[in-house]
Amino acid sequence: MFTREERERIIRLVKSEVVPAIGCTEPIAVALCVAKAAETLSLRAEDIEVQLSANILKNAMGVGIPGTGMIGLPIAIALGALIGRSEYQLEVLKDCTPEAVERGRRFIEEKRIHISLKENISEKLYIEAKCKAQGKSATAIISGGHTRFIYVALDDEVLLDKRNLAVGESDNEEEVPLTLRRVFDFATMAPLEEISFILETARLNKAAAEASFKGDYGHGLGKMIQGEHEQQMMGDSIFSHILSYTSGACDARMAGAMIPVMSNSGSGNQGISATLPVWVYAHETGKSEEQLIRALMLSHLTVIYIKQSLGRLSALCGCVVAATGSSCGITWLMGGDYRRVSYAVKNMIANLTGMICDGAKPSCALKVTTGVSTAVLSAVMAMEDRCVTSVEGIIDDDVDRSILNLTRIGSQGMNETDRVVLDIMTHKDC
Repeated sequence: MFTREERERIIRLVKSEVVPAIGCTEPIAVALCVAKAAETLSLRAEDIEVQLSANILKNAMGVGIPGTGMIGLPIAIALGALIGRSEYQLEVLKDCTPEAVERGRRFIEEKRIHISLKENISEKLYIEAKCKAQGKSATAIISGGHTRFIYVALDDEVLLDKRNLAVGESDNEEEVPLTLRRVFDFATMAPLEEISFILETARLNKAAAEASFKGDYGHGLGKMIQGEHEQQMMGDSIFSHILSYTSGACDARMAGAMIPVMSNSGSGNQGISATLPVWVYAHETGKSEEQLIRALMLSHLTVIYIKQSLGRLSALCGCVVAATGSSCGITWLMGGDYRRVSYAVKNMIANLTGMICDGAKPSCALKVTTGVSTAVLSAVMAMEDRCVTSVEGIIDDDVDRSILNLTRIGSQGMNETDRVVLDIMTHKDC
């Protein structure tokens, strides 16, 4: 059904969207942009100006920065300038040390960092960093993707300028047309050796969850679910293990642990939610490695497909999308065919649409847990041939139109919600 060229294009797409990341991707992308500007300047930055889109600002305000024990953008910006290496991409701060953090603290105390909202832009993912020293300045801009540089300049010398290109056009890649049917067929029929790389998502995200169980991160939800009282309510079951592993990895990531996770479409929480429910179910029901590989590919590629129309950042919580992917993977592992997988997608959309994103923060573990618990419920319903129908709410008989209804609400209908959320977050007394 797929030619070799079509398979290769889909694989390139997955490999470009499913990548390792340390820390929340929004402040890390800001650190990456600052690192590029600092490298271009080739001098120790004396002053840094950063302008951000509202969605980047929202997602970077309340999250821990890996290896620092600190929260928010200033330390991410300082470390991006001091020790960041742009070649590391979303692991830009992996060389962080206690000494570097102390230097970063001093940089902040000296009031060398200036952060503002970029006005009058439609792009929701926009970062502009300018580093200055000794009368010289260097500017870097990321837009449309967490690692997508569209502009770099040293003083008046322009080194890179892709500001007039559409998102993705600079990569010289044709758009990969996807439908849920094509996603399902690719995941279940592609040659195994071509897609086995997706197993790395399970290894990395499982390690993050298990590291969180040994520490004390965020609200400790993952570890808490393993407690005696919690297991009296939920049992020591596959379901509780899915919740524990998924929320545990999120606990560590949102608290700023120096632990890499495999992200999806620019979000570590999306990568975690697309991976760990599928891995736990496959592991605890004795599925083969091939079944796990195909279920993981189905989950991750479903997330990528939905994000194509939703966009990288929106007012809609990403766990809705990511958990929809894992619901597909679990449904297939339970023996579900394409029809039942499409049922699972519709059940997810009918339930979780409208969950707002109010920034990246430790309590994201709660939303992730809500998403993956609904993923299991939706899969169980689908296997019982139960599906929310087209006479109910935003669900359409056609599953792809149902997905477009979801993404239309998230990318268009909730724009005012996004503005109100940011206003509330930036005008609190605390």
